[in-house]
This record gives sequence, C-alpha cells and structure tokens, in this order.
Amino acid sequence: MEVAVAVVDAHTPGNVGTIARAMKNFGFSELKLVDPPELDPDGEAYGFAGHAREDVLPNHDVLTFEELVSEFYTVGFTAMTGRDEGRHVRYPFRTPAELSEHLAGVESDVALVFGREGTGLSNEEFARIDEVCSIPANPDYPVLNLGQAATVALYELRDLTLGETHQPVRHDRADERALEGLYEQFASFLVAIDRPAEKRAKTERMLRRVLGRAHPTGREVTTLRGLFRRAEMQIERARNKES
Repeated sequence: MEVAVAVVDAHTPGNVGTIARAMKNFGFSELKLVDPPELDPDGEAYGFAGHAREDVLPNHDVLTFEELVSEFYTVGFTAMTGRDEGRHVRYPFRTPAELSEHLAGVESDVALVFGREGTGLSNEEFARIDEVCSIPANPDYPVLNLGQAATVALYELRDLTLGETHQPVRHDRADERALEGLYEQFASFLVAIDRPAEKRAKTERMLRRVLGRAHPTGREVTTLRGLFRRAEMQIERARNKES
C-alpha cells in the first residue's frame, strides 16, 4: 500500500510548502495536487517546505479530482462533520488516531485528501470520497489552518510510513533478577533502620507495587540498591561508634 497526500485547490503556496514539509517529517513522499496555485521555486511554497523542497515538493504530481478518486482509496479531512446517519455526506467519520489502524488493513493505494483554505472540500467532493476523517478540536473553534490540519493528521498516521523515528528506545525495564536484588536490599535496609518486624512485609510489598508501576531501568535499580547499601553502612558505623 502506498499512501499519498492530496491537496485540492489550495490558494496559498505557503500551505502547500508546509504540507510538503510535514510529509517529509513523518515519512510521506507522494504529493498530489488538484488545481494547485503557482509554485515558484523562489516563492513561499519552497521557502516553507524546508528540506522537502529537495524532493517531496518538486516531485509533486498534478491531477484532476476525477483522477484522484478513481485511482485511490480516498480519505477526506474535514472539521465540520455530520452528527448522525441522517446527514451521511460527512458521516460516519474517524479521528486520525483511529484511521491509522484501519488503513493498515487497506490493500489499495490511499490518498489523504485535504481541501481549500477556508471552505475545505465541498459536499459534492465528499460524496465521491471513500472515508471521512476529522481532527478532534475545541467545539467553539474546530477549524484548523490547512497546513496545521495536515501536520496533525500526518503525525497521527506516521506509523503507516515510518518503521522507526530519530528518537532512541526510551525505556529498557530492568530484568526481574535485578529487581529481586533491589527488593532483597530494601528488606535488609528495613532491618537496619529497625522497622518494626510486623510492618516490614507490608512496606516491602508497597515498594514492589510502586516499582511495578514505574518500570525502572537497570541503571535506576542499581542506583537505588547502592543508596540502600550505603545507608546501611552509615547506620552500622554510627552504631559501632556508639558502642
């Protein structure tokens, strides 16, 4: 499955450039334009495109709306949706987050279709669209700028095109052996501070629950073990001096 981004009758070249940049950010490369504005290489479209000026934007295809709906499984984006099946041109609809999982099972090529600044896609155009998507927003002001709407949507759909991102793996949970070592060290610490014997099991269980929710890394577990061990040593030295 190939996923293209289509912009219908955009009036502002800068929005086209912004969308091209968002496409490059989130792994999309196929830009389709229906009735586009003039895209001057020295103008704002290329100025707003960032590094997408090198590939995504200059490699765009121009086609008709008829060609778009006949060649792709189309998803039209709108802020204004129908509230029930009585107004079905823009209903039912999915959010971008819901759409990501759904489109993963679509076998044909997909076009994510964004409409004009101000008016978006018309009802006549939505009647030709296969699926409707809407970005959840403040009900008092749900309308997003064209470039903003595309950026939000493409971010939510990035799993369709990106196998990985620039970010490293954020969290490697400590293995169970390391955690059990920490729990044993903590139990020893409770003895060292003279925690009443009848309260130790409950306190140990509490720490286990806290760390079970926190999923500490191996380094974090090692640091905690070291702190408890050092505290025990300080307590033992203090007691030896007293005696």
